[in-house]
Amino acid sequence: MPTDVAIPPTVLPLAPSYRLPGILIVAAIALLFLNLWLGLGIAVFGLFLLYQAATLRLFFTATDLDIYRGDRLLRRFPYSMWLNWRIYWSPLPILFYFRETESIHFLPILFDSRELRTALEQFCPPR
Repeated sequence: MPTDVAIPPTVLPLAPSYRLPGILIVAAIALLFLNLWLGLGIAVFGLFLLYQAATLRLFFTATDLDIYRGDRLLRRFPYSMWLNWRIYWSPLPILFYFRETESIHFLPILFDSRELRTALEQFCPPR
């Protein structure tokens, strides 16, 4: 249930990271010479992730993880509903997984992965 609310001042925002979209776009350019359609598909996906990294913001509050686009709250995930979380592929973190009591979520790493891990350990320690 998206709502327009001001971002609370006492939260930890995550800095965006354009690493994953950049890698996909560069790989897509190389793939264009081998397979046009595969290269175009990966390029479109890379551009989509680039847009998401530029517009979405994650904020860790004392009680939940909030996802904003600009000043608009898109989704709130209360830590009390979380069962566990994990960041996949430590050398090159590309996927953030967390499970709530009712659902699971996979998010591409479009934020600084070290800040993400630090915030997760601080606000929602592994159980």
